[in-house]
Amino acid sequence: MMNYRRVLVFSLVILAIVGLAALLLGGLARREPLTGASGAARVNRPAEDFTLPLFSGGDITLSDLKGKPVVINFWASWCIPCREEAPILEEVWRRYKDKGVTFIGVDIQDTEADARAYIKEFGITYPNGPDIRGRITIDYGVGGIPVTFFVNREGLIVSRWVGAINERILVSRIEDLLR
Repeated sequence: MMNYRRVLVFSLVILAIVGLAALLLGGLARREPLTGASGAARVNRPAEDFTLPLFSGGDITLSDLKGKPVVINFWASWCIPCREEAPILEEVWRRYKDKGVTFIGVDIQDTEADARAYIKEFGITYPNGPDIRGRITIDYGVGGIPVTFFVNREGLIVSRWVGAINERILVSRIEDLLR
């Protein structure tokens, strides 16, 4: 009888340990990195208005673009995934600019010289400027880059992409904006 209790208690302890380990591993597997939540709270909400000074001179104000689809990309010259997506953003911008789509590049945590070198290196022609005080970055909840927001004609953020965006996804999201 004593061996039966020991086996039962031992079995229950092992079962509890295995159960806790499964819960822990399951929780870790589903855990999203902080950057994955970048801007998540902004989706399905009106885009925060901003005025961005442009590297090319002048500035751009988001509210002036109401009625047009807008793609807002947060980047930095030192960001490896940003460098991966830069040629894609430029190529798709050139394809869609005559269809009324506006791209805005928001450079964060960068030096002006490095940002300008990046723009030159990738031949970027869409409007780009520095978020000098970090207000735009904070307003959009950006916790990691790159992150791209898609704003519809009514000024609502309808989706976002965290990480380097590929051409298929970028075009698909733009086509959704144009519908």
